[in-house]
Amino acid sequence: MSYTAFIILILIVAVALVLIVMVQNPKGGGLSSSFGGGGAQSLGGVQNTNNFLDRTTWTLAIAMFALILLSNVAIPRGGENDVNLNNTLDGVETTTPVENTLPSSNDSIN
Repeated sequence: MSYTAFIILILIVAVALVLIVMVQNPKGGGLSSSFGGGGAQSLGGVQNTNNFLDRTTWTLAIAMFALILLSNVAIPRGGENDVNLNNTLDGVETTTPVENTLPSSNDSIN
């Protein structure tokens, strides 16, 4: 799998994770309250909706972690498109430093 495919999958999982987290409400409201009000009167009930959102959040977080680790393997390294660093200084003129002709602080000035 190519590195670009991993990046696209990571972005899709990141957007889905943001959406799932935004749907949740830490005080028990959010999406689950619209399905059941305050009790377990709807299909599956509020508790099942909270469990679904919680499991989905953890699944997406683990999937993102795994994709990020796997994408490290897919990073292109050492291909023919890389610059050969051994020959980068070919044709560059080398110079030698000039001896300092200014008086130093130890020299007395008369």
